[in-house]
Amino acid sequence: MPLHAHLSGSISRQCLHEIWRGKKAANKTDLEDPLVIMPLGEPVVDINSYVHDVESLHYSTLSVVEDFANDGVVYLELRTTPRSFPKEGLDKKGYVDAVLTAIDVAQQKYPSIQVRLILSIDRRNTLAEANELVAFATYFISRGVVAVDLCGDPAKGDVSLFTPAFEAAKAQGLKITIHFAEAECSASETELQTILGWKPDRLGHVIHVPEHIRKQIAAVRPGIGLELCLSCNVQLKMITGNFDAHHFGEWWRVDGPVVVPCTDDVGVFGSPVSNEWRLIQEYFHLEREDVLSLARKGIDVIFDGDAQKKRLREIMWRTG
Repeated sequence: MPLHAHLSGSISRQCLHEIWRGKKAANKTDLEDPLVIMPLGEPVVDINSYVHDVESLHYSTLSVVEDFANDGVVYLELRTTPRSFPKEGLDKKGYVDAVLTAIDVAQQKYPSIQVRLILSIDRRNTLAEANELVAFATYFISRGVVAVDLCGDPAKGDVSLFTPAFEAAKAQGLKITIHFAEAECSASETELQTILGWKPDRLGHVIHVPEHIRKQIAAVRPGIGLELCLSCNVQLKMITGNFDAHHFGEWWRVDGPVVVPCTDDVGVFGSPVSNEWRLIQEYFHLEREDVLSLARKGIDVIFDGDAQKKRLREIMWRTG
């Protein structure tokens, strides 16, 4: 159940290559082959230069869902920041519609997986842009949008600006997940307390968290979900040390919060969720029962409703 998976970052290099090849054949691009300029392990160039119209957005979303389904995922929450591409006649609302349409097609093609969508506010956005995104999220609730996220460059923006937007999202019945203390520059007391004041349902990364904030999260927000992304944090050196130094080891036994291993950007880091589970078993010496218990607890913090949770429990207990 990957609950922290960025759509654009989950697109494989092979998928980008296929999109590029189609555009090249139609004489619609001067870009280079992604497989040449984006070898695995190297920084990814601007994906939006390849995926910027309904056709490529549809194709890439289908590919992402297929990859997760082939990895054995039965429930997935993708997240994306709506974008506009005026030259292609695509506005932000049309972008969300295109992604949801592709998700519908993918679920019909791969009936084993259910997919829900989270819309992400970028820290560089204005309040007006954030309010617009919440309006889009509300409009598309009936089609599978379940939550609003805050992401983007942690060095940018003042998060307090977005308080009215997240209050509005809550009022509309949307869930809230936040990239939380992923860098030292976004881990000030003021920022962390502001975010916790929004009463988020889940937090992502939770790296640079002072001890008193850890205790506050555990005590004041019991049942909050923690989206931990091991490969991302290690490969980008967001933490000091290797996998065995990851703060997963500090959180998974803590009463209250629910820890969920996630991929973040599987297309970038090359680590599907099955490998994330393998990593926590290897480096933190989890037994089979530990893994099953952790996975089952994760069901409680998905953003879909009770029917979905019932479905997942039936699958998980049958598997166990």
